[in-house]
Amino acid sequence: QVQLVESGGGLVQAGGSLRLSCVVSVRPYSSHVMAWFRQAPGKEREFVAAVRWGAGTTYYADFVKGRFTISRDRAESTVYLQMNSLKPEDAAQYYCARGNSYSVRPGSYSYWGQGTQVTVSS
Repeated sequence: QVQLVESGGGLVQAGGSLRLSCVVSVRPYSSHVMAWFRQAPGKEREFVAAVRWGAGTTYYADFVKGRFTISRDRAESTVYLQMNSLKPEDAAQYYCARGNSYSVRPGSYSYWGQGTQVTVSS
């Protein structure tokens, strides 16, 4: 049974930083893609960033380029999202997901964590 457990969310002032972590109970294969999505109240879930587990290739939504960095620790089966220069509009529930291929569509990912809340005060 694959489980994803996120942590690291919290309250931060605008301009601040947070690092989210996602531990995967079953080590991903090299072909898997790990991604972060977010969902704010009343909005659809949207793609934030992704990383190919084997090659380490990364992908970002335009609105986080230059501010967020996704990385993975293969030995620890953990994926991270370093978030810098946070803005109030970044506030959302952040979810970790595992998929078989890269996509920005939530439906392409088979396994999801329960989410971690990020709140950004102005």
